[in-house]
Order: sequence, then structure tokens, then C-alpha cells
Amino acid sequence: MQQLSVTDLAAWLADDSRPKPQLLDVREDHEWSICRLDGSQHIPMNTVPGRIEELDPAQPLVCVCHHGGRSMQVAIFLERNGFSEVFNLTGGVDAWAVNIDGSMARY
Repeated sequence: MQQLSVTDLAAWLADDSRPKPQLLDVREDHEWSICRLDGSQHIPMNTVPGRIEELDPAQPLVCVCHHGGRSMQVAIFLERNGFSEVFNLTGGVDAWAVNIDGSMARY
């Protein structure tokens, strides 16, 4: 599992020469309703083991939460379950709101 900064993710998403990663948001429903990264898939942390088949282990995957703690745990879990290119978004959606998209709601 690798750490990925919000600036590196923003550059990756803007680079049309690179395949886009899967964005997995593991926050709870009430958090998801406040804000989210465009194109992210919402699977709350406690449901990931039962829904792992919804994710493609052959594609790069970026795990996202509020600050990066829960997503790091999910990233480790996914790596242990056959996902080869897994990243944890350092600072989560909060860092994205502060450093990339100032219009994103914070909580």
C-alpha cells in the first residue's frame, strides 16, 4: 500500500495519458452526503469485505476517507486480498477540500 497526496491524485486525475484509478470512499453514509470526490464509489468501511467483488483487483485503486485513517486500514485489507496497486489518500477529503477544491464542504 502506498500513500498518495491530494496534489498527486489531482495531477493523476488530470493526466489523460494515464488510466484513471478506482476511487473508493469508505466513509459512512452521512459523511458521503456532505461531500465526495467526483467519480468515487461509496462502500462504507464495514461493508468492504462483503462487497469486495464490486472492485477490480487489476486496476489501480485509491482508498479515501475523512482524514486517511480508515482508508489506510481498508487499503491494507485490500492488498492482503489480492489487490496489487492500492493507494491511501493522505489527509482524505478534508485535505482535498483544503488544498484542491476550496468549494468542497468540510466537516
